[in-house]
Amino acid sequence: MSVETQALRPGYEISRVIKGGWQLAGDHGPVDRADAVRDMEAFLDAGITTFDCADIYVGVEEMIGQFIADVRQRRGADVANRVRVHTKLVPDLGLLESIQPKDVEAIIDRSLKRLQLEQLHLVQFYWWDVAMGDPLAGLEVLKRCQEKGKIAQLGTTNWDIAETQPFLEAGFDLVSTQVQYSILDRRAENGLAAWAGDNSIQLLCYGTLAGGFLTERWLGVDDPGFAFENRSLIKYRLIIDEFGPWSVFQELLRLLKDIGDKHGVSLSTIATRWVLDRPHVAAAIVGARYARHLPMTLEVFDVALDADDTAALDALLGRAPGPQGKVFALERDRNGRHGRIMKYNLNTKPDDKVLGSG
Repeated sequence: MSVETQALRPGYEISRVIKGGWQLAGDHGPVDRADAVRDMEAFLDAGITTFDCADIYVGVEEMIGQFIADVRQRRGADVANRVRVHTKLVPDLGLLESIQPKDVEAIIDRSLKRLQLEQLHLVQFYWWDVAMGDPLAGLEVLKRCQEKGKIAQLGTTNWDIAETQPFLEAGFDLVSTQVQYSILDRRAENGLAAWAGDNSIQLLCYGTLAGGFLTERWLGVDDPGFAFENRSLIKYRLIIDEFGPWSVFQELLRLLKDIGDKHGVSLSTIATRWVLDRPHVAAAIVGARYARHLPMTLEVFDVALDADDTAALDALLGRAPGPQGKVFALERDRNGRHGRIMKYNLNTKPDDKVLGSG
Protein backbone atom coordinates (compact mmCIF):
# COMPACT_ATOMS: atom_id res chain seq x y z
CA MET A 1 0.00 0.00 0.00
CA SER A 2 1.25 3.47 -0.86
CA VAL A 3 -0.53 6.72 -0.09
CA GLU A 4 -1.72 8.44 -3.26
CA THR A 5 -0.50 11.99 -3.81
CA GLN A 6 -1.58 14.84 -6.04
CA ALA A 7 0.23 17.93 -7.29
CA LEU A 8 -1.85 21.10 -6.97
CA ARG A 9 0.87 22.99 -8.80
CA PRO A 10 4.34 21.94 -9.99
CA GLY A 11 6.44 21.49 -6.89
CA TYR A 12 3.47 21.44 -4.50
CA GLU A 13 2.26 17.92 -3.75
CA ILE A 14 -0.23 16.77 -1.13
CA SER A 15 -1.55 13.44 0.13
CA ARG A 16 -4.93 12.55 -1.37
CA VAL A 17 -6.31 12.02 2.11
CA ILE A 18 -6.00 15.12 4.26
CA LYS A 19 -6.23 14.91 8.03
CA GLY A 20 -9.07 17.23 8.98
CA GLY A 21 -8.95 19.63 11.90
CA TRP A 22 -12.53 20.83 12.45
CA GLN A 23 -13.27 17.90 14.74
CA LEU A 24 -10.42 19.04 17.01
CA ALA A 25 -11.95 22.48 17.55
CA GLY A 26 -13.22 23.46 20.94
CA ASP A 27 -16.97 22.92 20.50
CA HIS A 28 -16.97 19.49 18.85
CA GLY A 29 -16.88 17.35 21.95
CA PRO A 30 -14.03 16.35 24.26
CA VAL A 31 -10.57 16.09 22.70
CA ASP A 32 -7.44 14.78 24.42
CA ARG A 33 -5.16 17.53 23.17
CA ALA A 34 -1.89 15.80 24.09
CA ASP A 35 -2.91 12.55 22.41
CA ALA A 36 -4.21 14.35 19.32
CA VAL A 37 -0.95 16.28 18.89
CA ARG A 38 1.23 13.24 19.50
CA ASP A 39 -0.78 11.06 17.12
CA MET A 40 -0.33 13.53 14.23
CA GLU A 41 3.17 12.11 13.83
CA ALA A 42 1.77 8.65 13.09
CA PHE A 43 -0.24 10.10 10.21
CA LEU A 44 2.83 11.89 8.85
CA ASP A 45 4.94 8.75 9.03
CA ALA A 46 2.22 6.76 7.25
CA GLY A 47 2.24 9.22 4.34
CA ILE A 48 -0.72 11.41 5.32
CA THR A 49 1.39 14.54 5.03
CA THR A 50 -1.36 17.12 4.66
CA PHE A 51 -3.35 18.69 7.50
CA ASP A 52 -6.40 20.96 7.23
CA CYS A 53 -7.24 23.70 9.69
CA ALA A 54 -8.50 27.30 9.80
CA ASP A 55 -8.01 30.53 11.64
CA ILE A 56 -11.54 30.04 13.03
CA TYR A 57 -11.07 26.42 14.21
CA VAL A 58 -10.45 27.40 17.79
CA GLY A 59 -7.15 26.02 19.05
CA VAL A 60 -6.37 23.84 16.03
CA GLU A 61 -3.66 25.94 14.36
CA GLU A 62 -1.82 25.96 17.69
CA MET A 63 -2.08 22.17 18.00
CA ILE A 64 -0.65 21.59 14.54
CA GLY A 65 2.07 24.16 15.24
CA GLN A 66 3.00 22.33 18.43
CA PHE A 67 3.23 19.09 16.46
CA ILE A 68 5.44 20.63 13.75
CA ALA A 69 7.73 22.27 16.32
CA ASP A 70 8.13 19.02 18.24
CA VAL A 71 8.96 17.02 15.10
CA ARG A 72 11.40 19.73 14.00
CA GLN A 73 13.19 19.61 17.34
CA ARG A 74 13.35 15.80 17.65
CA ARG A 75 13.74 14.67 14.05
CA GLY A 76 15.04 17.69 12.18
CA ALA A 77 13.81 20.16 9.60
CA ASP A 78 13.77 17.62 6.74
CA VAL A 79 11.06 15.56 8.46
CA ALA A 80 9.10 18.58 9.68
CA ASN A 81 9.16 20.07 6.19
CA ARG A 82 7.25 17.08 4.82
CA VAL A 83 4.15 18.45 6.56
CA ARG A 84 1.72 20.43 4.43
CA VAL A 85 -0.75 22.64 6.28
CA HIS A 86 -3.85 24.03 4.61
CA THR A 87 -5.37 26.80 6.69
CA LYS A 88 -8.08 29.34 5.92
CA LEU A 89 -8.66 33.05 6.26
CA VAL A 90 -12.24 33.79 7.24
CA PRO A 91 -12.85 37.39 8.35
CA ASP A 92 -15.78 37.83 10.72
CA LEU A 93 -19.14 38.54 9.14
CA GLY A 94 -19.51 41.50 11.46
CA LEU A 95 -16.29 43.06 10.17
CA LEU A 96 -16.68 42.64 6.41
CA GLU A 97 -17.77 46.23 5.85
CA SER A 98 -14.90 47.74 7.85
CA ILE A 99 -11.94 45.34 7.79
CA GLN A 100 -8.70 46.95 6.68
CA PRO A 101 -5.76 45.44 4.74
CA LYS A 102 -3.60 45.58 7.86
CA ASP A 103 -6.22 43.53 9.70
CA VAL A 104 -6.18 40.84 7.01
CA GLU A 105 -2.39 40.64 7.06
CA ALA A 106 -2.49 40.50 10.86
CA ILE A 107 -4.60 37.32 10.61
CA ILE A 108 -1.96 35.80 8.31
CA ASP A 109 0.79 36.77 10.74
CA ARG A 110 -1.19 35.20 13.57
CA SER A 111 -1.56 31.93 11.62
CA LEU A 112 2.19 31.89 10.93
CA LYS A 113 2.86 32.30 14.63
CA ARG A 114 0.32 29.70 15.69
CA LEU A 115 1.57 27.15 13.16
CA GLN A 116 5.23 27.98 13.86
CA LEU A 117 5.94 28.26 10.14
CA GLU A 118 7.91 30.76 8.10
CA GLN A 119 5.50 30.35 5.18
CA LEU A 120 1.89 29.15 5.03
CA HIS A 121 1.62 26.36 2.48
CA LEU A 122 -1.97 27.06 1.35
CA VAL A 123 -4.39 29.74 2.52
CA GLN A 124 -8.02 29.16 1.55
CA PHE A 125 -10.00 32.39 1.40
CA TYR A 126 -13.62 32.80 2.42
CA TRP A 127 -15.81 35.89 2.66
CA TRP A 128 -19.20 35.25 4.24
CA ASP A 129 -21.10 37.62 1.93
CA VAL A 130 -19.46 38.93 -1.24
CA ALA A 131 -22.06 41.72 -1.37
CA MET A 132 -20.55 43.18 1.80
CA GLY A 133 -17.29 45.11 1.91
CA ASP A 134 -14.56 44.45 -0.66
CA PRO A 135 -13.60 40.77 -0.93
CA LEU A 136 -11.32 41.48 -3.92
CA ALA A 137 -9.27 43.79 -1.72
CA GLY A 138 -9.11 41.08 0.93
CA LEU A 139 -7.66 38.54 -1.46
CA GLU A 140 -5.33 41.20 -2.86
CA VAL A 141 -3.77 41.40 0.61
CA LEU A 142 -3.12 37.66 0.45
CA LYS A 143 -1.52 38.08 -2.97
CA ARG A 144 0.82 40.68 -1.48
CA CYS A 145 1.55 38.28 1.36
CA GLN A 146 2.52 35.75 -1.32
CA GLU A 147 4.94 38.28 -2.79
CA LYS A 148 6.43 38.80 0.66
CA GLY A 149 6.94 35.04 1.07
CA LYS A 150 4.35 34.60 3.81
CA ILE A 151 2.08 32.38 1.68
CA ALA A 152 2.95 29.78 -0.96
CA GLN A 153 -0.42 28.92 -2.56
CA LEU A 154 -3.90 30.46 -2.59
CA GLY A 155 -7.27 28.77 -2.76
CA THR A 156 -10.88 29.42 -1.81
CA THR A 157 -13.50 27.57 0.18
CA ASN A 158 -17.29 27.26 0.15
CA TRP A 159 -17.74 29.24 -3.06
CA ASP A 160 -19.36 28.23 -6.31
CA ILE A 161 -18.60 29.57 -9.80
CA ALA A 162 -20.30 32.95 -9.39
CA GLU A 163 -18.28 33.80 -6.29
CA THR A 164 -14.97 32.52 -7.65
CA GLN A 165 -15.01 33.74 -11.25
CA PRO A 166 -14.32 37.44 -10.46
CA PHE A 167 -11.09 36.50 -8.70
CA LEU A 168 -9.84 34.56 -11.71
CA GLU A 169 -10.75 37.49 -13.95
CA ALA A 170 -8.75 39.74 -11.62
CA GLY A 171 -5.68 37.59 -12.22
CA PHE A 172 -5.45 35.50 -9.06
CA ASP A 173 -3.88 32.04 -9.34
CA LEU A 174 -6.21 29.83 -7.30
CA VAL A 175 -4.92 26.27 -7.02
CA SER A 176 -7.86 24.74 -5.17
CA THR A 177 -11.35 25.16 -3.84
CA GLN A 178 -12.44 23.39 -0.68
CA VAL A 179 -16.08 22.30 -0.80
CA GLN A 180 -18.44 19.93 0.91
CA TYR A 181 -18.62 16.84 -1.30
CA SER A 182 -19.74 13.35 -0.37
CA ILE A 183 -21.90 10.55 -1.63
CA LEU A 184 -24.72 12.30 0.29
CA ASP A 185 -23.98 15.80 -0.99
CA ARG A 186 -23.15 16.08 -4.66
CA ARG A 187 -23.78 19.78 -5.23
CA ALA A 188 -20.22 20.18 -6.55
CA GLU A 189 -21.38 18.23 -9.61
CA ASN A 190 -23.89 20.97 -10.51
CA GLY A 191 -21.29 22.73 -12.64
CA LEU A 192 -18.51 23.64 -10.20
CA ALA A 193 -16.34 20.54 -10.59
CA ALA A 194 -16.20 20.71 -14.39
CA TRP A 195 -15.64 24.48 -14.33
CA ALA A 196 -12.85 24.10 -11.79
CA GLY A 197 -11.17 21.48 -13.97
CA ASP A 198 -11.33 23.83 -16.94
CA ASN A 199 -9.59 26.50 -14.86
CA SER A 200 -6.82 24.37 -13.30
CA ILE A 201 -8.50 24.46 -9.89
CA GLN A 202 -8.69 21.20 -7.97
CA LEU A 203 -11.27 20.17 -5.40
CA LEU A 204 -10.41 19.51 -1.77
CA CYS A 205 -13.45 17.80 -0.31
CA TYR A 206 -14.71 17.96 3.26
CA GLY A 207 -17.71 16.21 4.73
CA THR A 208 -16.56 13.03 2.99
CA LEU A 209 -17.88 10.91 5.86
CA ALA A 210 -20.60 13.36 6.89
CA GLY A 211 -19.19 13.96 10.34
CA GLY A 212 -19.10 10.21 11.03
CA PHE A 213 -22.58 9.35 9.79
CA LEU A 214 -21.06 7.36 6.91
CA THR A 215 -19.65 4.71 9.25
CA GLU A 216 -20.79 1.38 10.67
CA ARG A 217 -21.80 3.15 13.88
CA TRP A 218 -25.03 4.37 12.26
CA LEU A 219 -25.91 1.22 10.31
CA GLY A 220 -29.23 -0.20 11.52
CA VAL A 221 -29.78 2.66 13.96
CA ASP A 222 -33.19 4.29 14.34
CA ASP A 223 -33.53 7.92 13.32
CA PRO A 224 -32.02 9.93 16.21
CA GLY A 225 -33.66 13.21 15.28
CA PHE A 226 -31.43 16.18 16.09
CA ALA A 227 -30.47 15.62 19.73
CA PHE A 228 -26.68 15.77 19.29
CA GLU A 229 -23.85 17.06 21.43
CA ASN A 230 -22.09 19.07 18.70
CA ARG A 231 -22.79 21.18 15.63
CA SER A 232 -20.97 18.80 13.29
CA LEU A 233 -23.56 16.07 13.81
CA ILE A 234 -26.43 18.54 13.48
CA LYS A 235 -24.92 19.93 10.28
CA TYR A 236 -24.66 16.54 8.62
CA ARG A 237 -27.98 15.28 9.97
CA LEU A 238 -29.49 18.18 8.04
CA ILE A 239 -27.68 16.95 4.92
CA ILE A 240 -29.17 13.49 5.43
CA ASP A 241 -32.61 15.13 5.51
CA GLU A 242 -31.81 16.69 2.13
CA PHE A 243 -30.56 13.33 0.81
CA GLY A 244 -33.76 11.49 1.57
CA PRO A 245 -35.63 10.00 4.47
CA TRP A 246 -33.64 8.13 7.11
CA SER A 247 -34.79 4.84 5.58
CA VAL A 248 -33.06 5.67 2.27
CA PHE A 249 -29.94 6.72 4.16
CA GLN A 250 -30.00 3.28 5.80
CA GLU A 251 -30.27 1.69 2.34
CA LEU A 252 -27.13 3.59 1.34
CA LEU A 253 -25.26 2.42 4.44
CA ARG A 254 -26.26 -1.19 3.77
CA LEU A 255 -25.10 -0.94 0.16
CA LEU A 256 -21.79 0.63 1.18
CA LYS A 257 -21.39 -2.14 3.77
CA ASP A 258 -22.07 -4.83 1.17
CA ILE A 259 -19.51 -3.34 -1.21
CA GLY A 260 -17.03 -2.94 1.64
CA ASP A 261 -17.49 -6.56 2.70
CA LYS A 262 -16.89 -7.64 -0.89
CA HIS A 263 -13.53 -5.81 -0.91
CA GLY A 264 -12.64 -6.51 2.72
CA VAL A 265 -12.83 -2.88 3.85
CA SER A 266 -15.18 -0.66 5.86
CA LEU A 267 -18.21 1.12 4.45
CA SER A 268 -16.53 4.45 5.24
CA THR A 269 -13.61 3.43 3.04
CA ILE A 270 -15.99 2.86 0.15
CA ALA A 271 -17.60 6.27 0.74
CA THR A 272 -14.18 7.94 0.71
CA ARG A 273 -13.02 6.03 -2.38
CA TRP A 274 -16.18 7.14 -4.19
CA VAL A 275 -15.24 10.78 -3.57
CA LEU A 276 -11.60 10.31 -4.59
CA ASP A 277 -12.74 8.79 -7.87
CA ARG A 278 -14.86 11.81 -8.85
CA PRO A 279 -13.48 14.07 -11.61
CA HIS A 280 -11.24 16.96 -10.56
CA VAL A 281 -11.02 15.82 -6.92
CA ALA A 282 -7.49 16.19 -5.56
CA ALA A 283 -8.12 15.00 -2.02
CA ALA A 284 -10.68 14.04 0.60
CA ILE A 285 -10.51 15.56 4.07
CA VAL A 286 -11.17 12.98 6.78
CA GLY A 287 -11.63 13.97 10.42
CA ALA A 288 -9.61 11.14 11.99
CA ARG A 289 -8.61 12.46 15.42
CA TYR A 290 -6.24 9.80 16.75
CA ALA A 291 -3.72 7.23 15.51
CA ARG A 292 -6.17 4.40 16.23
CA HIS A 293 -8.17 5.69 13.24
CA LEU A 294 -5.16 5.45 10.93
CA PRO A 295 -5.47 1.82 9.71
CA MET A 296 -9.02 2.38 8.50
CA THR A 297 -8.04 5.73 6.97
CA LEU A 298 -5.33 4.03 4.92
CA GLU A 299 -7.67 1.32 3.60
CA VAL A 300 -8.85 3.68 0.87
CA PHE A 301 -5.55 3.26 -0.97
CA ASP A 302 -6.02 -0.51 -1.16
CA VAL A 303 -9.43 -0.64 -2.83
CA ALA A 304 -10.78 0.01 -6.31
CA LEU A 305 -14.48 0.20 -7.11
CA ASP A 306 -15.52 -2.00 -10.03
CA ALA A 307 -18.29 -1.52 -12.56
CA ASP A 308 -20.82 -3.49 -10.50
CA ASP A 309 -20.10 -1.34 -7.43
CA THR A 310 -20.53 1.87 -9.40
CA ALA A 311 -23.73 0.69 -11.06
CA ALA A 312 -25.30 -0.28 -7.74
CA LEU A 313 -24.40 3.06 -6.17
CA ASP A 314 -25.61 5.00 -9.20
CA ALA A 315 -28.96 3.22 -9.07
CA LEU A 316 -29.52 4.15 -5.44
CA LEU A 317 -28.29 7.72 -5.91
CA GLY A 318 -30.72 8.11 -8.78
CA ARG A 319 -33.51 7.81 -6.21
CA ALA A 320 -31.85 10.16 -3.72
CA PRO A 321 -30.39 13.18 -5.50
CA GLY A 322 -29.39 14.88 -2.27
CA PRO A 323 -29.10 18.62 -1.60
CA GLN A 324 -29.91 20.74 -4.62
CA GLY A 325 -28.50 24.00 -5.91
CA LYS A 326 -25.04 25.49 -5.75
CA VAL A 327 -22.24 24.66 -3.34
CA PHE A 328 -22.87 26.13 0.12
CA ALA A 329 -26.05 27.92 -0.99
CA LEU A 330 -28.13 26.30 1.75
CA GLU A 331 -25.53 27.15 4.39
CA ARG A 332 -25.14 30.71 3.11
CA ASP A 333 -28.80 31.45 3.85
CA ARG A 334 -28.47 32.77 7.39
CA ASN A 335 -32.24 32.52 7.91
CA GLY A 336 -32.44 28.89 6.79
CA ARG A 337 -32.00 25.86 9.02
CA HIS A 338 -28.54 25.14 7.61
CA GLY A 339 -27.34 28.70 8.10
CA ARG A 340 -28.75 29.15 11.58
CA ILE A 341 -26.33 26.64 13.11
CA MET A 342 -23.25 28.46 11.78
CA LYS A 343 -20.95 30.69 13.79
CA TYR A 344 -19.95 33.82 11.91
CA ASN A 345 -17.51 35.72 14.09
CA LEU A 346 -15.01 33.18 15.40
CA ASN A 347 -11.91 35.13 14.35
CA THR A 348 -12.43 37.70 17.10
CA LYS A 349 -15.06 35.94 19.23
CA PRO A 350 -14.12 32.29 19.96
CA ASP A 351 -17.30 31.97 22.08
CA ASP A 352 -19.55 33.23 19.29
CA LYS A 353 -23.11 31.94 19.52
CA VAL A 354 -25.09 30.30 16.76
CA LEU A 355 -27.96 32.40 15.45
CA GLY A 356 -30.96 32.37 17.73
CA SER A 357 -29.08 30.93 20.72
CA GLY A 358 -28.55 34.21 22.56
